Amino acid sequence: MASFKKRIIAVTAGSLLLSGALAACGSSDDNKGDGGGKSSGASKGGTLFFKVEDPIDHWDPQRTYVGTDISKQSRLVYRELVTFGDSDDPVESAKPIADLATDTGTSEEGGKVWKFTVRDGVKWQDGKPVTCEDVKYGASRNFATDVITGGPSFYVLSYLDIPADADGTPKYKGPYTKVGQDLYDKAVTCEGNTITYRFNKPWPDFPLAIAALHMMSPYRADKDQGDKSNYQIFSNGPYMLEGTWDKASGGTLVRNPEYGNDETDSRKALPDKITFQIGDKQETTYDALFADSGTAKCTVSDNRIPPSMFSQIPGAQDRYQNPESPYVDYLWFNTKKLDLPVRQALATATNREGWINAGGGDRAYIPAYSVVNPTVAGYKENPVYKDIPLAGDPEAAKKILSDAGVKMPYKLDLRYPQSDTADKQAAALKATWDKAGFAVSLSPEGDVYYSNIQKPDHNYDVGWAGWGADWPSPMTVLPPLFDSRANITSGSLGQDYGKYVGKDFNAKISEAQNSTDLDAQISALQAADDILAKDMVYMPLEISKFNWLAGSNVDFHVTPASNSFPDLGLIGLKGSC
Repeated sequence: MASFKKRIIAVTAGSLLLSGALAACGSSDDNKGDGGGKSSGASKGGTLFFKVEDPIDHWDPQRTYVGTDISKQSRLVYRELVTFGDSDDPVESAKPIADLATDTGTSEEGGKVWKFTVRDGVKWQDGKPVTCEDVKYGASRNFATDVITGGPSFYVLSYLDIPADADGTPKYKGPYTKVGQDLYDKAVTCEGNTITYRFNKPWPDFPLAIAALHMMSPYRADKDQGDKSNYQIFSNGPYMLEGTWDKASGGTLVRNPEYGNDETDSRKALPDKITFQIGDKQETTYDALFADSGTAKCTVSDNRIPPSMFSQIPGAQDRYQNPESPYVDYLWFNTKKLDLPVRQALATATNREGWINAGGGDRAYIPAYSVVNPTVAGYKENPVYKDIPLAGDPEAAKKILSDAGVKMPYKLDLRYPQSDTADKQAAALKATWDKAGFAVSLSPEGDVYYSNIQKPDHNYDVGWAGWGADWPSPMTVLPPLFDSRANITSGSLGQDYGKYVGKDFNAKISEAQNSTDLDAQISALQAADDILAKDMVYMPLEISKFNWLAGSNVDFHVTPASNSFPDLGLIGLKGSC
């Protein structure tokens, strides 16, 4: 899952692949604020204001793949067969619980078949029931990869037992063309209220995938307008969209009168309205929040406090939280454009210390030694990255270039999503890279950044990205980022922004995918990460820590189940504004 614009979770004891990860999930001991999952003073009513700097990419559930947006949708408008609870305990909050389904599912054939029964009495906002066929149709949308873009469709495309074309893509092309529809109808079936999924390999943690993402969300076929559905929220949750959503300015969610039969306790639905306001810069938002007057008293945001304002935090400590996030920020290198010695030299000269300090220091980050987060099962520090000094080694990097006969200064550009903080961090990287024999141009971009780096014809040299495990398994990190088979198509690079095609790496991923033994799977994935380091496909930077501040009338909650973002399922108001 992409960080800003990607997640954390774990599964029931019956899931062998993740049982070892449960105790490791969560946030650091020095987090401020209780982040609690239980209400402490809020009552129903009032209007909560939610500030967002950049436009929300998608409200279409199958297209959503950003941690904060996944959390918003789960808690407010879209229900899943299973979801996550409201506990602030990292283990309990990471266990799937029944939501639309009557239980957390039953598996057969070693995890290759899963069955769920859709509960009665759950309705869409127009009063019609949510059916098994709606759940089946929702999953089918993932296969229309030319229309339903941006989401985690590769999981469904990789696992469902549907034959592939010569290019490796499924013969089923989605519900709009209906090419291969009979193949999908064999892989996913409805019998009464019971839906059955048939996979081509074991998927023992499938319930966790459902709870963590929205790729399996139900969707009404008669409401589907393809790409035009992107901002047309059609709810089965506690809130519904009032009027229309404006990409540039936001919209307001109000209570859904048809919402009911929800036994999860994950959706307190305390405010009468939630108004999303898009466009203010972080500094503007937090100027108001620190001042704490007017509607700011009833405001939260998923924009982090800018480092320039960290000095104001002690005066607002009771409204502040500092959880460790599930996300790792990293640099990707264009493997089709930059030769291996160039990539190795770039990594060797990368000044992680300067990047961290420019971004706010240890209140904002801790150094990373792999793209895999330490909370993920089987994590290990990658020695290649561990051995690179945190401040970089420009002299050693220059020697790599010289020994390879690379002409210096070597020109390249660094792409990243623009912000004041990101500009300072990029400048810190440039300073050390330039000392190593590079001539670096900084090329910040706006909200089109992720769309641009997914284009197969991009000619970028180096870029920033962030990722968090969809659930605590490296299977949800390394394959979605670097498996070319799951990512690269004629229309998109997926998350393989550096265009990496690694035969040995892909073989290790296949080995891991076909394993039902945790130790064997972890071993294969650790070897896969070693291959990535040998090929110098990416350079880990840091693990993000979030810095949140809420208005004084907000009963503020941050939980692991909300990906460490403000948990809108639990947040309420202690007074009006």
